[in-house]
Amino acid sequence: MTTYDWSLIGDNWRLLLDGLVVALQVSIVALLISLVAGLLLALMRLSKGPQRWIAAAYINIFRGVPALVSVIWVYFGVSLAFGINFTVFQAGVIALSLLYSAFLAEIFRSSLSAVPAALTEAGQALGMRRSRIFVSVVLPQATKIALPNIGSMFIGMVKDTSTFTVIGLLEVVRVTQNLVSTTFQPFVLYTAAAAIYVLAAFAIDFLFRALESSTTSPPAGSIARLLRSRERARIEEIAARHTEAS
Repeated sequence: MTTYDWSLIGDNWRLLLDGLVVALQVSIVALLISLVAGLLLALMRLSKGPQRWIAAAYINIFRGVPALVSVIWVYFGVSLAFGINFTVFQAGVIALSLLYSAFLAEIFRSSLSAVPAALTEAGQALGMRRSRIFVSVVLPQATKIALPNIGSMFIGMVKDTSTFTVIGLLEVVRVTQNLVSTTFQPFVLYTAAAAIYVLAAFAIDFLFRALESSTTSPPAGSIARLLRSRERARIEEIAARHTEAS
């Protein structure tokens, strides 16, 4: 009869948590890169020049490539073809960035298209430059629309790091595999790994929902309350200094 030793989770929670930290570090760096690259690709996709077709080809190719194949291309393929050796962390970041910049490009494209043209026309009527209209008016509105989907993409990034065990990245699944090889308790440890991913997904979803609430008019949610409390404290501090000076 199989015996499940659930105490292994408590004994090894630090190792599993370290694996989650590695997964989050890779995903956060990749998200930042993907946001910039995705926005540029979206702008290329919305343009009328030949760059439109280049962006479309990139998006369609990389949306269809699995994360496992992407990281093998980066870690092994680039090394063999060009003699460039990436660390496992670098390879993970590049692989995720290549994939998710394509997904985020489509998210930004649809979000930018959803911003009413009247806002741009109003900016032009006020004499604003097109670049300023985009940065100050269009992009903030598009980001509000895109924010829920960006959160979903970030959850996907964290989960996709589980495939990077093939290159030895010490994220949650790799740590779990190492523990299973010495304890022979796969059910217990993989259940713990699954629970960690689920809890991480809930935390990320909560964070992005809070960010989404803070961008409403008027701002709402815990982040908005924190910002308002800090602003109130700053105003009270300035008022106190003015009173003392007078």
